[in-house]
Amino acid sequence: MDFKSRLEPIKDYFREVYHEGKRVTWPSRKDAMKGTYIVLITVVVAALFLGIVDIGLAKIVQALIR
Repeated sequence: MDFKSRLEPIKDYFREVYHEGKRVTWPSRKDAMKGTYIVLITVVVAALFLGIVDIGLAKIVQALIR
């Protein structure tokens, strides 16, 4: 196999990716911002919950060790 024949499938792949990207319906800026806020709020709530659980479990373990 020569270099050109190996390069052709790679070129075809990127050509198909480009054409597929053209068919994607991208969200509006407003929708993207809404989704971003939802994700950020969810992450903060999950982090707070896990932090509280972690502190509680650490206190339980410390009480058991004493």
